[in-house]
Amino acid sequence: MKYYLSSYEFGDKTEKLKTLALKGKIGYIPNARDFTNSDQERKAKRTVNDMNSLRELGLEVELLNLQDYFGKRDELKKKLEQLGAIFISGGNVFILRQAMKLSGLDEILKELQDTDFLYAGYSAAGCVLAPSLKGMDIVDPLDTPYAKQREIIWGGLGFVDFHFMPHWNSDHPESADVEKEIAYCKENNIPYKAIRDGEVIIIE
Repeated sequence: MKYYLSSYEFGDKTEKLKTLALKGKIGYIPNARDFTNSDQERKAKRTVNDMNSLRELGLEVELLNLQDYFGKRDELKKKLEQLGAIFISGGNVFILRQAMKLSGLDEILKELQDTDFLYAGYSAAGCVLAPSLKGMDIVDPLDTPYAKQREIIWGGLGFVDFHFMPHWNSDHPESADVEKEIAYCKENNIPYKAIRDGEVIIIE
């Protein structure tokens, strides 16, 4: 599996993003923004803007709301195999992790590890890849918006061996809390990679 991990929105390597999506298709996942008290209008606007940005790269984009696949793992796997790539929006890493579990996306991605599947996204999309989500509550408030998952999941996907730290040293409202999270990582000997808004980590 390949990774395109941006700090915020699409970053400075969008031409590379386009080439990594081998089938020219990508599924857009907005579920990190399923906050309990989310502003639905604001959420919809972000979804439209992000999907339009992907289309401007020449990609065929499909909305992939994980809530439509809760308890439908096999259907989701078929869809992902057709697309060959996903782009996950930023938001809350704990909510994203819960949506991944309820839809089976976490297990499907493990099965796709040895393929050319593209995992792309920004902020929470990179954070959820760590072995553990401990300390990430410094930045993201704990939230459980789904009726079938009322417990916080502290285990990350474990696809990378570091904490992904977006919005570091950036003009972003979470930047100050990111510094606190970095301090937590240092105190607990947790490897981390901090990047500024506009920067991207690519793993092939």
